Amino acid sequence: MIKTVFNSRGCCIILSSVIALVFSAFQIVPPRLDSIALTNEQLAIKPKEFYIANVIDELKNHGPVAVLITGAKGRQQQAYTADLKGGTVFAVRQFIANNLPRNIALRPIIIGLEKISIKETALANSRVDGHVETVFSFYSGNEEDKVHLGDYSGTADYNRDITQTQYIESALRKVLVNGLVYLNTWMDRQAATNIKLAKKVEVSFSDYADKTEGDSIYYSVKRPLTWADFSGKVPTSKYSAEVFPTLGYEQSAEVADGVIRLHITLKAALPKSAAWVKNESRSPYTLNHEQRHFDIVKIGAERFRRKLTNSMLLPDNYEGTVNVTYLDAYREMTDLQKQYDTETNHGLNTAEQERWNVKIDRELKELKVK
Repeated sequence: MIKTVFNSRGCCIILSSVIALVFSAFQIVPPRLDSIALTNEQLAIKPKEFYIANVIDELKNHGPVAVLITGAKGRQQQAYTADLKGGTVFAVRQFIANNLPRNIALRPIIIGLEKISIKETALANSRVDGHVETVFSFYSGNEEDKVHLGDYSGTADYNRDITQTQYIESALRKVLVNGLVYLNTWMDRQAATNIKLAKKVEVSFSDYADKTEGDSIYYSVKRPLTWADFSGKVPTSKYSAEVFPTLGYEQSAEVADGVIRLHITLKAALPKSAAWVKNESRSPYTLNHEQRHFDIVKIGAERFRRKLTNSMLLPDNYEGTVNVTYLDAYREMTDLQKQYDTETNHGLNTAEQERWNVKIDRELKELKVK
């Protein structure tokens, strides 16, 4: 006879082990975020001063942007790396394009993406700490000749259950949105008064004049030269008299309502201490010859004024245009001085001197020197 013995206690032990193995085999393990896809979020801000023309790569580190933590609850947690879906710069560019209003009638702004970093740290009880950091610069102009306006650095911290990976993208998106809000606020505040954001340049001129005359005489039709102005020591020279007039300028600028108001003060000057005359040469004819040298400096100043008035002054490089125009005018003036002395033989050729008198007077009149 065969007896079958059934041990209920042993059966319970075996069944419990099987259930534990099955539960372990089907325990939920959080998915790895091999790429982080930014979620579209229609932003509340509507820029009035700019639109984002491009997002460019200025990243210091081109490796994966995120170091994340994964692992099943109650087990050893592991770190792994992940990147933004499509690449860091592409993902940010698309997020901005999809969610920030774009009006190309406004000023183009370029964002230079310098850093995006997400770093997680494993804690006890299947918790994870996360730290997000974003750094970017913003520029006006184009990519070849961009003008740096400012920088933004933003951070966010979060604490999540190891199974709740949605907090990662949410924290990153929050930092990006905060950066765009910062840029919009900065532009609203700076647009009217920041010289880098000016839309155009308006130029005005004046002639410099001392309240009290010192060594330098500043050109005025009402203030012609006299022999008393020739206070310099007479050198050993074949010439009867000599003056050394010069041309300069001062400039100042202020910004209002997005316009650079540039003011240029012209300085056609003649130092008395550098002017000299021999005693036997103090004649009206000689004084006129020297006065014409001063007149030529005024002609140079007025040509500078006219050329600059007719120039296209751009906000981002108007100072260069002013400087080049001044140097050209100064060079022309110097050449004209040499031509004047050569053709009049330093005033000895009376016929040529008279011709130059007429020529200079005519140009002063055309330039509306009064």
